[in-house]
Amino acid sequence: MNVYVDAFVKNTVRIFPPQGRYGKFRYDMNENPEGLPKEFVDSVLKEITPEFLAIYPEPDRFLRKYAKFVGVKFENLMCTNGSDMAIRYLLETFGEVGKEVVTVSPSFEMYWVNCNVLGYKHVPVPYEQDLSLKIEKVIEAINENTRIVVLLNPNNPVGNVYTDEEFDLVRSKAEQVGALVIVDEAYHYFYSKSFLNKALTSPNVVVLRTFSKLMSLAAVRLGVIIGNPELVGYVRNARLTFDVNSFALLFAERLMDCPDVIDGLIKVQQEGKDWLLAELRKCGYWCRDCMGNFIFIKPRNDAHEVSKRLEEEKVLVHPYGNPLLKDYIRVSTGSKAAMSKFFDAFMEVDK
Repeated sequence: MNVYVDAFVKNTVRIFPPQGRYGKFRYDMNENPEGLPKEFVDSVLKEITPEFLAIYPEPDRFLRKYAKFVGVKFENLMCTNGSDMAIRYLLETFGEVGKEVVTVSPSFEMYWVNCNVLGYKHVPVPYEQDLSLKIEKVIEAINENTRIVVLLNPNNPVGNVYTDEEFDLVRSKAEQVGALVIVDEAYHYFYSKSFLNKALTSPNVVVLRTFSKLMSLAAVRLGVIIGNPELVGYVRNARLTFDVNSFALLFAERLMDCPDVIDGLIKVQQEGKDWLLAELRKCGYWCRDCMGNFIFIKPRNDAHEVSKRLEEEKVLVHPYGNPLLKDYIRVSTGSKAAMSKFFDAFMEVDK
């Protein structure tokens, strides 16, 4: 073919999420297995009129409510089409072709995917065999060629978190070389410690939040970037004019109006996770609370075989090809009822 194709895009190998997941018990992608309360969804859907569908999206009303919700100013925020798009915007804005992006490894795949697509050098800092992370190795990886450092807090999939001291060491080293620090807090509401204050007071830190996890809006795509106005302003220059759809903005705005719904989601998920961990440990399983809405389990049988057997029962979990994680499955958590369905199926296949 004679049509020009960008070499970085052409040489990027992608593996996309599996399809055909509707009607199955979904514990594989860190969604809420049951979603938002039906009465809440029904009440929001009543607001969708022909006029609503005919108007271009207007994010500012949501952003003003969200600013109040998280305790920041309007100018500290911008919203994006899921945090996936926030990642792309940030790497496009603050990265440089041929220069480096430091992450831990394994971590959320869209960081290294975007590095490949944009022509950046991805520098992965591996975990130890016991799934611990030496922060010294992260700091050592940051150098004059580093443009961006990424910390997921907690990290998906391993679930480690960072202390204030660890974060300050990374942020300081990054500032010395002129690098941005992205703190991805996709799982913030399952793990309350946040570095939001660092994003508001530091010249080189931004925080990402998503409405796909606790807020249960993965289908409509909404993410938020939080940082000082100068950094956020640069990213606004890179954004599409109508980046976030009106359905996402409406549902998110109504969630801001109903904090009791959010509190209920947190409570229900925590109860389910605590119950599942307790039941698994009673049965002698090694399992790890990964600090988000997911856990690791080490099955008695081959993890990939267990995953296949569960899928035959319409129960989806996440196995790994990574040598460090090949013996584990990751299970998204939700209500006690949702966890009971998983537990019964797991006990049946992992004999």
